[in-house]
Amino acid sequence: MVVRTGRVMTVLRRRRELASRNASFHEGGFAGALLAPLKLVFALTLAFIGFLVVAWIVDWTFVFKVWPDGIERLRSILAADLAHARDLATWQGGVPGAVTGTANFLYALVFRVTGIHDMGMRFAEGAALSIPDTIVRNTYLANIEAIEVAMIGTQLLGVRLATLAFMAPLLAFVYIVAATDGLTQRAIRRASGGRESASLYHRAKHFQVVLMAIGLLIGLFWPASVDIRWIGLPLAATLGILARLQWAYYKKHL
Repeated sequence: MVVRTGRVMTVLRRRRELASRNASFHEGGFAGALLAPLKLVFALTLAFIGFLVVAWIVDWTFVFKVWPDGIERLRSILAADLAHARDLATWQGGVPGAVTGTANFLYALVFRVTGIHDMGMRFAEGAALSIPDTIVRNTYLANIEAIEVAMIGTQLLGVRLATLAFMAPLLAFVYIVAATDGLTQRAIRRASGGRESASLYHRAKHFQVVLMAIGLLIGLFWPASVDIRWIGLPLAATLGILARLQWAYYKKHL
């Protein structure tokens, strides 16, 4: 009886191992390659929704609770940030129309695709409505200020995303140059028998993540007009210092 039980357990264990191998093959093989783009799109969609909701909450809070001039302050911030973004695009030799294009694209994605924009235009015409449409119109009018803030905030988020995109090549260039110089210093240090420090490597790496997160939050959600050059240039310099320090003390073999 013990022998039979042992054989049964052995068979079950082999079947379980075979099933796990098949599952890992499907997850990491062809199926994984097909699902990877979908996972990326899903993650980017969730990130965009998160950014949008945070931007709306910040705008609603400052418009209705903090700023005396309310929505007019938000409009002035949008106009100022748009001017800064156009100047940045011209300074880098880019296309200033890409800034307004990004803002209009986000607005269309959130409010035109969902029908909210057309709904507001239809309600503004004052045409006769059915009972369900009347209920929807009353709800819309009761929250029209919040909806208008969300519309302006969405355009402002689009302008700031485009502005950060213009700064991305500079940050990437500084990082590559600093990392190359750091690896060169690492090779010199290792050849001359210099000391290694894993703590410096990890601290520099973690500070870079914190620095980029702070820059992203300020660039996207700061409740005032932001000229990204005043943030991006010091950020690029600090990132370069940290990247050089990180790769200069990289301990693993390359």
